[in-house]
Amino acid sequence: MMSTKHNREQSVTDKPFHSGFVSIIGRPNVGKSTLMNRILGEKIVITSDKPQTTRNRIQGICNVPGGQIVFVDTPGIHSPHSRLNRYMVDTAIASLQGVDAVLLLVEAKDKPPAQRAMIEELTGKADAPVLLVINKIDTVPPEELLATIAAYGAMHPFREIVPVSAFTGDGVDRLVQLVHGTLPEGPAYFPDDILTDLPERFVVAEIIREKVFRLTRDEVPYAVAVLVDSFKERDDGSLVSISATIHVERDSQKGIVIGRRGDMLKRIGTQSRHEIERLLGCKVFLELFVKVQKDWSENPRLLREFGYE
Repeated sequence: MMSTKHNREQSVTDKPFHSGFVSIIGRPNVGKSTLMNRILGEKIVITSDKPQTTRNRIQGICNVPGGQIVFVDTPGIHSPHSRLNRYMVDTAIASLQGVDAVLLLVEAKDKPPAQRAMIEELTGKADAPVLLVINKIDTVPPEELLATIAAYGAMHPFREIVPVSAFTGDGVDRLVQLVHGTLPEGPAYFPDDILTDLPERFVVAEIIREKVFRLTRDEVPYAVAVLVDSFKERDDGSLVSISATIHVERDSQKGIVIGRRGDMLKRIGTQSRHEIERLLGCKVFLELFVKVQKDWSENPRLLREFGYE
């Protein structure tokens, strides 16, 4: 598990300790992963300007005075067109059960009537208090935001309606306080120096996949899965050697990921290595390979091998 020193400082008091799990859910690209990273003060979830970047259920641990909040980032709710996409949507819907609160994200520019069907469906499946989070408030004027808040308030009896900007951080501390106030008394589920329960190999694979998402276009990002084949650390901790394979579905995609004279693969590797070094706090030797796994997103065996289903 990854540890950190960036979580909100926790003080020891005689007051009851409140803790719980909180699902973050919404359509693609509303800022769920950006919000998670902002809350934690560290990047643990990959982001891009393309929808459906997040594919897995990812937990981030936030320690606050008198409590611990385990946020659960989820894939965006969308119409699935492949077995992989169905897995992603099922993962998101399943996160509405067994949690202590739900953050339902919408964008400030969204028109409330257009969100009604999604809101009714998701709130109907939630078995915990739902807080509506209106994200990207930095993109609309204040009077428009006030009208939007009123429209959503008339649509459903949310526990709270919280305007935030995950990009600037505006309103995020208040959101964390409100979430903490909804949680029951309970134990700390993780040590207070743990940022996420994800293994380092998973985070490394996600960083590489993020660079593919950011550097390639069209269908290529969605056809990529990344597996870390080896992860070896020197005894003195000064160097980590990583070998990873980028899996694509067609030969043409392999050519794009490798690029002319290997230029694209070098860019992916260089950007990935820099971020992995910052994450691990040591030098990294990163070796990348590209392999074609035809139509892996529809193959149950390969989906399991790549960590889906």
